[in-house]
Amino acid sequence: MTMKVSASVVALVSILLMLVPLAARADEFIVGDDQHWRFGLNYTAWAYEYTFVWNDTLVFKYDPPNGTNIPHNVVLFNNIHDYDACNINKSTLLANVTQGAGEGFRIRLLNLTPYYFACGIHEGFHCRNGTMKFTVITLD
Repeated sequence: MTMKVSASVVALVSILLMLVPLAARADEFIVGDDQHWRFGLNYTAWAYEYTFVWNDTLVFKYDPPNGTNIPHNVVLFNNIHDYDACNINKSTLLANVTQGAGEGFRIRLLNLTPYYFACGIHEGFHCRNGTMKFTVITLD
C-alpha cells in the first residue's frame, strides 16, 4: 500500500514539474503595442512580428465611446471563411465597446488552433477594411 501511494505522489509531482515551465514562459502582448486597438493600423503585420505560444495573453486596449472617437469591439470568428468574408453575424463578441478601457480586455490563448480576431463595429466595416483583423496561431 505504501508503495502505491509513493508512486502516485511521484507521478503527481512529475506532472506538476512539467507544467511549471509552460506557465513560466507565458507572455502578455498588448495588441498594436503602444498604438493599441484602433482603426488604421495593420494588425496582420503586427501579429506577424511575434510568436505566440500556448498560455500567452493578448490584451486589447481601446477607448470607450465618448462622442468624439470611433468605437471598437473584439470579435472572434470560428473559421477562416467567415474571417475572410468578415461575416460578423457568424462571429462571437468577446469584448464590447467599453471593455477595452483601462487595463483592457484580456484573452488567454489556450487552444492550439488558429484564432481569428477582428473589430465588428459598423457591421464589420473595420474588418472589411482589412486592417482591424488578424490571425494568431499558437505554438506548443
